[in-house]
Amino acid sequence: MDHKTYIQLCRDPEYGGRLASVVLPRLREFFADKHSPKPPVIWLETNGCSGNSVSLWNAIGPDLGQILEDMIDLRFWNFLMAAQDDRAIELLHNTATRQKNRFILVVEGAIALNESYTVVHRRAGQDYSALEMVRFLGQFAQHVMAVGTCASFGGPSAAHPNPSRSVGLEEAINRKVIKVSGCPAHPDWIIGTLGYILMFGEPELEEHGRPRIFYGETVHRHCTRRSYFDRGIFAESLGDPECMLRLGCKGPVTGADCPTRQWNSYVSWPVEANTPCIGCTNPGFPDQMEPFFEPLPERDEQTSNPVNPFLIVKSWITRRGGRS
Repeated sequence: MDHKTYIQLCRDPEYGGRLASVVLPRLREFFADKHSPKPPVIWLETNGCSGNSVSLWNAIGPDLGQILEDMIDLRFWNFLMAAQDDRAIELLHNTATRQKNRFILVVEGAIALNESYTVVHRRAGQDYSALEMVRFLGQFAQHVMAVGTCASFGGPSAAHPNPSRSVGLEEAINRKVIKVSGCPAHPDWIIGTLGYILMFGEPELEEHGRPRIFYGETVHRHCTRRSYFDRGIFAESLGDPECMLRLGCKGPVTGADCPTRQWNSYVSWPVEANTPCIGCTNPGFPDQMEPFFEPLPERDEQTSNPVNPFLIVKSWITRRGGRS
């Protein structure tokens, strides 16, 4: 399998839940041909809610068992490991120092620059903050993934007033980070990115450092209510079936494939559940996406004259970058 075929499979909604049947055998062959063991993975939880861990636990095709058996050698994940206390911490440190440039570091949660926040473990009587650990681990990792919007851009953990001075991972460490944003990130985004890294290395990234496979087009582009927008028909209240632009939908500037991939085992997504997209994959979420249920300004900022809703979307996209 070449990288183009892999990308096509990841993007094809028909393969939702069935990617494992195609990708996992290729991974087994890949590891066998390279005479290489599965790569060690450290999953470090920092300043977050564990929502991305829960999201990944709900993965299907491949499910979590298949991921652990066929894709990675999980060395540390505080939510999913048998080792405890000093033994767990030694595994963490030994992997970093003995597997230099071989292991993949996955970080979930923002990084508090105020080091009195988010102590992740204690070793030999000393507390280690998330900031200290990501800087320590990041210097040795072959690849670094930020999973979730908090790790990618700061997210809710960095929302105003942000007393912990939380930031996204890339701001805290001096190296490139592959960002898999979302609140939470979809299981397929996490698994698909990880699988690509294992077989082909770093994926092509868009302007915000996210894999173009999953974030290269806006929610608006493939929205199931797009035809209403194109005809200028807009919902007036939640529950109406039309385009929810005037109810605060952030789909035109949100990079994600939610309309085609869908959630909850590929059966629904927010707009189908009659709620506007709140832009949870975006940099600046949640502060810059609020108020969630208020429309974009419909008057020109200079003249205060009414503006056509089509021009609102066009100018919004132009100001923030992205495709419609």
